[in-house]
Amino acid sequence: MAPSLYVKEVLENGMVNNADVVSSTGSMIVISNRLPFVLQRKKDGSLVRKASAGGLVTAVAPVVINGNGFWVGWPGIHLDNPNEPIPESDPDDISPTTGLKSDKVIVVQIDPVIFDSYYNGCCNATFWPLFHSMPDRANFKREHWKNYVTANKEFAECTLRALRQLPRKNANEVPLIWVHDYHLMLAANWIRQYAEDEGIPCKLGFFLHIPFPPWDIFRLFPWSDEILQGMLACDMIGFHITDYCLNFVDCCQRNLGCRVDRKNLLVEHGGRTVRVRPLPIGIPFERFVELAEKAPKLLSTNQQIILGVDRLDYTKGLVHRLLAFEKLLEKFPEHLEKVSLLQISVPSRTDVKEYQELKEEMDQLVGRINGRFTTPNWSPIRYIYGSLSQNELAAFYRDAAVGLVTPLRDGMNLVAKEFVACQINIPPGVLIVSPFAGAGETMHEALICNPYEIDDASEIIHRALTMPEDERILRMNYLRRREKLNDVNYWTKSFLSAMGSLQTQDDHDEVGSILMPAVTLDDFDEYLAKYIGNSLKLALLLDYDGTLAPIAPHPDLAIIPAETKKVLERLSNLSDVYIAIVSGRNVENVKQMVGIEGITYAGNHGLEILHPDGTKFVHPMPTEFHNKVGELMRQLQETVCRDGAWVENKGALLTFHFRETPHHLRADLESQARKMIEDAGFIVGKAHCAIEAKPPVQWNKGRASIYILRTAFGVDWSERIRIIYVGDDATDEDAMLALKGMAATFRVTSSHIIKTSAERRLPSTDSVLTMLKWVERHLSRRKPSIDPNNYRRNSLAKSVTSAVQIEMSMQVPAGSSPPSPNRLSNTLALPNNSNNSH
Repeated sequence: MAPSLYVKEVLENGMVNNADVVSSTGSMIVISNRLPFVLQRKKDGSLVRKASAGGLVTAVAPVVINGNGFWVGWPGIHLDNPNEPIPESDPDDISPTTGLKSDKVIVVQIDPVIFDSYYNGCCNATFWPLFHSMPDRANFKREHWKNYVTANKEFAECTLRALRQLPRKNANEVPLIWVHDYHLMLAANWIRQYAEDEGIPCKLGFFLHIPFPPWDIFRLFPWSDEILQGMLACDMIGFHITDYCLNFVDCCQRNLGCRVDRKNLLVEHGGRTVRVRPLPIGIPFERFVELAEKAPKLLSTNQQIILGVDRLDYTKGLVHRLLAFEKLLEKFPEHLEKVSLLQISVPSRTDVKEYQELKEEMDQLVGRINGRFTTPNWSPIRYIYGSLSQNELAAFYRDAAVGLVTPLRDGMNLVAKEFVACQINIPPGVLIVSPFAGAGETMHEALICNPYEIDDASEIIHRALTMPEDERILRMNYLRRREKLNDVNYWTKSFLSAMGSLQTQDDHDEVGSILMPAVTLDDFDEYLAKYIGNSLKLALLLDYDGTLAPIAPHPDLAIIPAETKKVLERLSNLSDVYIAIVSGRNVENVKQMVGIEGITYAGNHGLEILHPDGTKFVHPMPTEFHNKVGELMRQLQETVCRDGAWVENKGALLTFHFRETPHHLRADLESQARKMIEDAGFIVGKAHCAIEAKPPVQWNKGRASIYILRTAFGVDWSERIRIIYVGDDATDEDAMLALKGMAATFRVTSSHIIKTSAERRLPSTDSVLTMLKWVERHLSRRKPSIDPNNYRRNSLAKSVTSAVQIEMSMQVPAGSSPPSPNRLSNTLALPNNSNNSH
């Protein structure tokens, strides 16, 4: 955002009226990259506060203070002693943060090297250009991303400290956590996890102060899925304008496969409805009017002044602006010696090469244009590289004939609003705004100027300079009326209202519905109807736990709902449907839990496969691992089976469960178990609050799924069938990745950050049932197919006892794959001493 004149005035004169401050129903915790003040060290080594300039501080600090809340952020310097006390504000300080006591400030301490990588590497060198639709300037480095994740986790942990300290007078006072800007797009994910684990209720809101890019740009970021899910951990996400909201909703659907409601700006994620709202930030309008009335006259000239006030940044379109002004002087020579461009460029990131090069380019361009057009009595461009006082800026805003706000991309741009507020002269000036700034969408009466069209931009500037007085008055009156109404307090109030946390509200949301409806049959029409068609057979490959049956504290309690079982039974009797249950459970156990004859069961993530005709395939496992399973289980039971953790023996593999373990003990137990599993030569697999010890063979749900399809439909299966795969955990990703581009894939997801290869996400096992009902409805409308080579169970065998089953033992080197099995495959016997799985 552009520098705010009002903030500088407040910092010096302390003009904040607490009576105008809106109130939240619960205490507010603000989490931002910077605290509302910076710490500086004096010569004697002591720390002192210095108030920060920023619209966020002015608008939000009084709400935090009045509600006895907290502010979490980095203090501006790296402290060698993390326990060094934070000083109170100076007694003479009358800035907005005066009442923010040191015990209400949570200082985030991050290693300087990590912080530099997070802030300068990821935030400024990646997100800033990418979100401003300039991907060619963005750097994508894994190390910067890792440090961004680390920093966000640290911010989240500090926020939890604040949340624990908040007093709660009654159950209705739910704390509100407000996360700000692109520096902290992941933090809400961990805040929500920590709060849920400790049973602390809270509301989470996010506001992005820069643009949110369209999908074709956003998807360039290698970790775009994680960013979206980090933001979706909030209950409400605010952007400046509707365009950014729609971009975000579109990315959630296209990147994550989320259900969305574009009309009501809703996104479903992990069974929660997240509201997305346009909340254009405003300025303290009346204070600007007061400043403009008091500011002395500085422009002692009869020339018309075109004013530009910007941070020196490549997003601001400064070079384009100078070229447009040059073109104005070429095409309209009547403005020579009558018009001057006053460009104020505030230094920014002066240690970054790109910004140094931009300054050099600006200096050269100003010199060239002035050298070309200057006369003895006039220079066309007056260029100021530096910051001005609030009185000087107010005077320039007031007396300029044209305000030129033409960024190539900008979240909002408060300079446009400040210019309008200070236009108290009669006749007023004219505002020119880029359509690529957020202000361009809300300030309709300004002249809209595309900064990339140099010729057109020069003509718009000419129109502004020659606009009739009555039109100037009309346009400016409309602009001023809107900005007066939608000031900075209105912005804060709008956010609190959208969160349902405004003290005086009736929980009214102006956009419309605030909840996504439950998944319906119609939700699958667009995605599945065309894909499945009306002639090809359909293979349904389904996980069990978390997909067909809800996750339960113990595997024995994960029961498939009766309605889901009935739908599967009916589908299994349709000639065009083939069903396989692909689970991490022991194959006999998953068959027992589902209880449907004539379908395929795959257990232990595909290491065992039981076909409808009774034949069985068991993947060869190195002989030495038969004995190692028992020994590893004994070690795990003796070492890490405590505090609710336990080991499940599935025969071919083991699962270490820690769902019932207290959250603060999980990481240590998981780390110990992981090391023991690896030391024993097994492969570690991640599951829901569990890790698995898998034998070192190149076989997983992906390989098993392809084998199942090949044995059921032949080697040309991919041309003859359509496939739907549904799963809920990391083991299912192997299948989704193997079938990518050849199947419709669904991932049943939680609210946490999950990277998935699935094309769509489903919020719950209930939505899986709805999808199965859609399949039944769609296929039942078909005419039955006549296929003499049908794979149906009745064409092969009437009972399992009549099936041919050959058992043999085989020693296979670790890491190898078995020979390609035939439909009536050799069966390798594995230990089968468990009927529990996850």
